[in-house]
Amino acid sequence: MALPSHVKIVEVGPRDGLQNEKTPVSTESKLEFIAQLAEAGLQVIEATAFVSPKWVPQMADHTALMQALPRRPGVRYPVLVPNMQGYEAARAAGADEVAVFAAASEAFSQKNINCSIAESLARFEPVLAAARSDGVAVRGYVSCVLGCPYQGEVPLADVVRVAKALYDMGCYEISLGDTIGVGTPAKARAMVQAVAAEVPMAQLAVHFHDTWGQALANLYAVLELGIATIDSSAAGLGGCPYAKGASGNVATEDVVYLLQGLGIETGVNLEKLAAAGRFINGQLGKVPASKAAAALAAKTA
Repeated sequence: MALPSHVKIVEVGPRDGLQNEKTPVSTESKLEFIAQLAEAGLQVIEATAFVSPKWVPQMADHTALMQALPRRPGVRYPVLVPNMQGYEAARAAGADEVAVFAAASEAFSQKNINCSIAESLARFEPVLAAARSDGVAVRGYVSCVLGCPYQGEVPLADVVRVAKALYDMGCYEISLGDTIGVGTPAKARAMVQAVAAEVPMAQLAVHFHDTWGQALANLYAVLELGIATIDSSAAGLGGCPYAKGASGNVATEDVVYLLQGLGIETGVNLEKLAAAGRFINGQLGKVPASKAAAALAAKTA
């Protein structure tokens, strides 16, 4: 199949990238990071998560952040909500798009959110109903689609079942996440093909972690199937909490460089994107995990 001519990038750095960072980042710095990402041409930027500060201290400023967001025409700022309480808080803060998350692994669901997959899906029914009546778009995440840190292999049938349940509930897009980054191209292709038999390919996104260095290869494998939405994190922010020392999200800079090389339009300026990555890493006292960002820096030094 022909590669897509345009790919939508969902930038998850401000939320998924920062949520596990131990170094506190000020609201002002987060707002500056988001503004720089928008300036680079990213049109979907996941801004924050309306979760308990007890569990995710880095997201404790969600309300202040949402209320101060620099709104730009054509840029969307979805936020993660775990339940009805989170949804109501997000709406009160001015969010007009939300995301919900479920795991394809029973063991991960129990360890991560202390309930079964079925219970987690039931929790989202009132959220989806409220969002429908409020005219709020809801995105669905499925984690552990290519493996789980607790149970190992995750049956494809479970991935398909959870993705279809979220889609049937009303999620406009389903993001398939390789949470621990163990996937390889053939497995990634087989997983996407299985889900696409039940959820239209145009409604699917992929969220690959680079723990084993396979994310770009996996992305190419599923681009060939027709996937045209990719989640990624500027500077590769967001370590994988289940694999000590491993890299987490695939870096947006590396994804953009790959797509540019394939002649696929993204609307993203790579230099401005790399600058945003350098900015946030400066706040964290880290070096960007992106190979493309490092190559750009060396070239311009």
